[in-house]
Amino acid sequence: MSKKKYLLFILIAFLLSLNLISYTNTTIGRVIRYGPGNVDHYQKFPYHRIATSSNPFKFTENNVESIVKSRFYNISYGNNQKVGDLDQFLEKTDTTSFIVIHKDRIVYEKYYNNYTQESIVTSFSVAKSFTSALVGIAIDEGYIKSVYDPITDYIPELIERDERFSKIKIIDLLHMTSGLEYKEPPDDIYTYFAPNLRKLALDNTEIKEDPNKMFVYNNYNPLLLGIILERATGRSVSKYLEEKIWVPIGMEYEGSWSVDSNDFENMEIGINCRAIDFAKFGRLFLRKGNWNGKQIISNGWSVASTAPYIPDDNDYYPSNPIFNEYRGYYSLMWWGIKRDEKNYDFYAEGNHGQYIYISPEKDLIIVRNGTSYGEGMESENMRWWPIVLYKFANQFT
Repeated sequence: MSKKKYLLFILIAFLLSLNLISYTNTTIGRVIRYGPGNVDHYQKFPYHRIATSSNPFKFTENNVESIVKSRFYNISYGNNQKVGDLDQFLEKTDTTSFIVIHKDRIVYEKYYNNYTQESIVTSFSVAKSFTSALVGIAIDEGYIKSVYDPITDYIPELIERDERFSKIKIIDLLHMTSGLEYKEPPDDIYTYFAPNLRKLALDNTEIKEDPNKMFVYNNYNPLLLGIILERATGRSVSKYLEEKIWVPIGMEYEGSWSVDSNDFENMEIGINCRAIDFAKFGRLFLRKGNWNGKQIISNGWSVASTAPYIPDDNDYYPSNPIFNEYRGYYSLMWWGIKRDEKNYDFYAEGNHGQYIYISPEKDLIIVRNGTSYGEGMESENMRWWPIVLYKFANQFT
């Protein structure tokens, strides 16, 4: 056999082996089959349905497009770039949906890049803020005793691997201060594609340092919270979401939560719905857990989970402009920006630029979804969407 034919044979054998692996229900097989994480994966992953409400809530409309556009026009970001024409900016930054709600009225709602009001968008890490809300409700209902419970009260088998797991409290998972080892990119791939996420979280997690010392964004934390939620409540996490939030606040459309091959929710990424229903989740927290007179989440939890959390230890947060220059923070799976001693904005953020941004002082909710962060909106250690939205919110009274 000639060298050229031999190399061709090796290439064909390699491609055939990749094709065969792609049909296996393994992490590598799923990576090959599905490709890099993107906003269309909700169409490929299995999922749990989340039923819509029989009494949907709808925002009133007061379209003031010209005013919204004028307030965005001169906003700067990145390397002295300006938003300029809002439609052009949103189109070129791969935005798919953009909704602005002021004082319970939709003042701007547009869709771009072949998306419409009926299009399904996916949460990515916005799901973590939903997970936090469900933990708060489970505490309100007595399924979980306290945010300070050791996680081993609910997952005792972790002690068999390492007694130090008993030092980790639920609040450490929520604050991303568990002290668990997390390496990028391999752990990003495992926590996204593994066919058995429960087993991954129970068997693969390793302790690197003591908890409550340092903020490290870690996707094993929401997986462990998901296990705690389903064990404590006796329901799937998606069913608990449906019962306690989705239906009570009147979501207009059916949603879904992507699951692994063993029927467990992708806790860190996978809530899929229409953009307008993400806005309603924002409204729930803008109103401090109260929905038209009914307390869905306790006032205490809704405030505590979004209020500034800025420890005195200068090494707690990594060196990053959002923390160092813009008074940013991370509190119980919500991001935030401190305005002054009394006021702050907070937001849920997901990969590729999914945002639910809330400014209580301005009575403002903004939802942005996209297929990517967009040109110029992401640089090393910095994503500019929160800053653009913060500067826009500054202009409201």
